[in-house]
Amino acid sequence: MFEGIKGPNPSDLQGPDLRILIVHARWNLQAIEPLVKGAVNKMIQHHGVKAENIDVNSVPGSWELPVGIRSLMASNHYDAVIGIGVLIKGSTMHFEYISEAVVHGLMRIGLDFNIPVILGLLTVLNEEQALYRAGLNGGHNHGDDWGSAAVEMGLKNLGN
Repeated sequence: MFEGIKGPNPSDLQGPDLRILIVHARWNLQAIEPLVKGAVNKMIQHHGVKAENIDVNSVPGSWELPVGIRSLMASNHYDAVIGIGVLIKGSTMHFEYISEAVVHGLMRIGLDFNIPVILGLLTVLNEEQALYRAGLNGGHNHGDDWGSAAVEMGLKNLGN
């Protein structure tokens, strides 16, 4: 029945009062910008989140996502967070170290703050894959999925 379907696919969840934080890296902006735009547009147009309830901030790179998110969350209340970064594998181990550290850091923030942190980290082998997953060159924009996931998880977390 659901064969071949990827992504969170929530029903028509509405979150007009949700407060969402998006923090994105500034490396690989050609892919990052459409991912952020996709997440924001999905939350506003499909899930009714008010534009003024979505805060978008940036950090230098994906490595800085956990610290950037943690410091922004310490001074504001959010119902969900999306951390967006794009890591493209190179010829060294740098990719593996950064990927693993960021994933663990984002999960730790979610558990420490008891708030959903959506993993918006593309880990790809080349620039073409990154652009495709950002909705360019005929691909699907994963930012849409991250926006829906933030609304779904934010609504589940409202009682906390």
